[in-house]
Amino acid sequence: MKKIVPILKDFSLFLSAFVPMFILIWIKLVIDMLNNNLSFNVLNSLNFSTLLLLIASGIVGLVWNTRSKGSKKEIKIINQENITDKHFLGYFSLFVLLALQFDLTLVSGYCIFVLIMIFIGIVYIKNSLYYINPLLNILGYNFYNVEYYVIGEDKKRQAKIFHKGVLPTNQNCFVNIKNDNFTFIDDSKNS
Repeated sequence: MKKIVPILKDFSLFLSAFVPMFILIWIKLVIDMLNNNLSFNVLNSLNFSTLLLLIASGIVGLVWNTRSKGSKKEIKIINQENITDKHFLGYFSLFVLLALQFDLTLVSGYCIFVLIMIFIGIVYIKNSLYYINPLLNILGYNFYNVEYYVIGEDKKRQAKIFHKGVLPTNQNCFVNIKNDNFTFIDDSKNS
């Protein structure tokens, strides 16, 4: 069970990255249905329900990742590099491709959409691409490569950390270690 929880957290963070796109596609379906451009058939009902489930799962996963407590440590950040903007525009072109170009009212379009999401998910999780998350960025989070010391230890370490706003250096703060790939600064206890 201990090995499954980090995988579920990684997967839920992947889903959260696509919540804005899922919302765009869902809005497109709703508008098309309201304008009688789409009928309410089995495939459209499946699309509608699946998108709502993915949106809810992504939001729950994001809350789970940002609010859950791991092993809390006090650290001093020595260096930090904001890497939020790297690869971000390429990610939005993916949104446009998936949200606007695929016709999910066709079985073939729906199958291609599912396969693309599976391929992206494998790459996203395998390569720890958590910093490419538009929803976190919309909510004010930035993603940093950080060098730090754990208070009471002399060994310099590196981590990838999400933080709302600008992450200060040479200050003590608390982190809740989520897994090896990412963590969030616990703003409630900055020193």
